[in-house]
Amino acid sequence: MTADAKAAPVLDVRDLHVEFTTHGGVVKAVRGASFSVAAGKTLAIVGESGCGKSVSVQSIMGLIPMPPGRITGGAALLHGTDIVRRKIVDGDDVRGNRIGMIFQDPMSSLNPTMKIGDQIAETLEVHRGYSRAKARARAVELLTQVQIPEAEERSQQYPFAFSGGMLQRAMIAMAIACEPSVLIADEPTTALDVTIQAQILDLLAELQRKNGMAIVLITHDLAVVARMADEVAVMYAGEIVERGAVEDVFDQPAHPYTLGLRGALPSRSTERAGLNPIEGAPPDLFAPPTGCGYFARCAHAMRVCEQHHPQQLPVAAGHAARCWLHAPDAPRTHPAIQHRVRR
Repeated sequence: MTADAKAAPVLDVRDLHVEFTTHGGVVKAVRGASFSVAAGKTLAIVGESGCGKSVSVQSIMGLIPMPPGRITGGAALLHGTDIVRRKIVDGDDVRGNRIGMIFQDPMSSLNPTMKIGDQIAETLEVHRGYSRAKARARAVELLTQVQIPEAEERSQQYPFAFSGGMLQRAMIAMAIACEPSVLIADEPTTALDVTIQAQILDLLAELQRKNGMAIVLITHDLAVVARMADEVAVMYAGEIVERGAVEDVFDQPAHPYTLGLRGALPSRSTERAGLNPIEGAPPDLFAPPTGCGYFARCAHAMRVCEQHHPQQLPVAAGHAARCWLHAPDAPRTHPAIQHRVRR
């Protein structure tokens, strides 16, 4: 296999638009999001609540109710096939089969009336055509693989008998049962304590090393991103505003919103007391702004930002930002951004 083939994305989302019709009007929840991830790599999509992270991946998986939701534009290519318009590929449903998903709250995502082992086995029966006995045996193997002790006995228990961390492990077992090419993890460590969170992240990393699957990690926790991801896409008001390698985006943020996220993190430095919150609120997506969505909150906004929507502008190799500060004739107003665009 050539180097180019290895680098080809497994999942390539292009210019995705998602809307919801409500009593108050049409919410433009995702406005032209584009991202991709290659085999064996992890892409983290980060941003504050309501920015469109989960809606983007749920729409790709066909999990948003239609109506009121609808995909109004864009494509999601899985190995070159657009799964937005085709849910069945080569006779197989891609959901749960070629793309697995770990949901944010396993307690509400698992069926409380079914045994854990049966829920995992059902996936294999539907997508792989396993017999019930073979599927149950494989379910026990998967529970062992995700490091649940006494897997045989645990497979016969109901979700209420599992702790939060064990439920998340069971959810991971279900998601990887069909050996998917892509694993989408939507806030996989929410509500878990720090110790269990670390165990879940280590487990995902180990499974990725063994299976070579691509991971799309949805989170608002920058510490999780630093630990897990190879690349990061920063999302704001339904758009990807910055994209690049984790080291580039964290060390030299190129968009004022990313800079604000980093500045809002707790610091051990004695030079900085307290937190630096981002003032203001995200724009109203019933009527998105004509120009930059971050204009009203940006300390470096220019007149052009209010009236003209910025395109993704290159910052460095593999690093781009949707910000007019990176236009050739823009003034350099922030030291961190100035350093990045002048190098």
